[in-house]
Amino acid sequence: MKLVTYVTEPSAGREDGRAGVLHGDLVLDVAALSIWAARNGTALPAIQGAAGLPATMLDLLRAGPEGMDGLRAALETATKARPEDLAAERGLAHRRETITLRTPVPDPPTLRDFYVFEQHVKASRARRGAEMIPEWYEFPVFYFSNTSMLYGTDEEVPYPWRSREVDFELEMAAVIGREGIDIAADEASSYISGYMVMNDWSARDLWRKEQKLNMGPAKGKDYAMSLGPWLVTPDELQDKRVGTGKDERYDLAMRGWINGDQLTNDNAKTMYYGFPQMIERASEHVRLRPGDVIGSGTCGTGCILELGTERHRWLEPGDVVEMEIERLGRLRNTLVGGKER
Repeated sequence: MKLVTYVTEPSAGREDGRAGVLHGDLVLDVAALSIWAARNGTALPAIQGAAGLPATMLDLLRAGPEGMDGLRAALETATKARPEDLAAERGLAHRRETITLRTPVPDPPTLRDFYVFEQHVKASRARRGAEMIPEWYEFPVFYFSNTSMLYGTDEEVPYPWRSREVDFELEMAAVIGREGIDIAADEASSYISGYMVMNDWSARDLWRKEQKLNMGPAKGKDYAMSLGPWLVTPDELQDKRVGTGKDERYDLAMRGWINGDQLTNDNAKTMYYGFPQMIERASEHVRLRPGDVIGSGTCGTGCILELGTERHRWLEPGDVVEMEIERLGRLRNTLVGGKER
């Protein structure tokens, strides 16, 4: 399944986003779909004592595997109906062009961003005249990012007014679908509800100063994160899976463009640490919750810092940045603003 958060009015706030699921050219409202499917003979679980499935993505994720199984059953019922009959049901079906997508999980409890592509780490450090860190090979490392400044596909992203060196970073993200603590890597894939494209916008000049003070990343990173366009459930990627257990990866092409110029070309299978190993590390001593986002870190050739400004200048207001991962869709944003204060 491909899950989305959408609004029917472009000016609507984050709190107005509703959970939807793609069905051909339609977006089906999850809560309305569950009620419709129940009327048409589909047996659905009672989630927290309520009839039907939740209206928001975070509540759907909190319903756990049972909620996802219920949605899958409801969607299967919808595939047997005529699209015009679905469209005739009030509040159930929306044409893609009539709604606006937000980031799939608008209010994740936490967002951890890792650093797992060896090519990116080596090349970026070499650009700064630094050797590879031996400890990087001992365990996957991450930082916490800001969950309040998230953007979906086609949303405008404000340019950080203090920066003059803004960068993109193409990453793959996983979303946790059930609670767990001290999760073993060999079991970790069963905790993932889906995957999506991630762009970790970075103000390199601000970040560089923070690094000199042995702090951060903070203001160099926390002003924007793009995620989307939808959350793809793992069952849709099984034919692309490479390895099992802790060694699970996905053979998915990763590409990135600035104003139509392709800069990035890598593959998710080149991660040195896979998502099961990231989840094992993230859950050590702490509880992961449904909706928590785990980012992979930048792929090889996935940012200007690695490629060098001789390949492309730092980003400027008006630039259109597109990030694409095979099967996960294309995430597009335009940088706007940038006036100094």
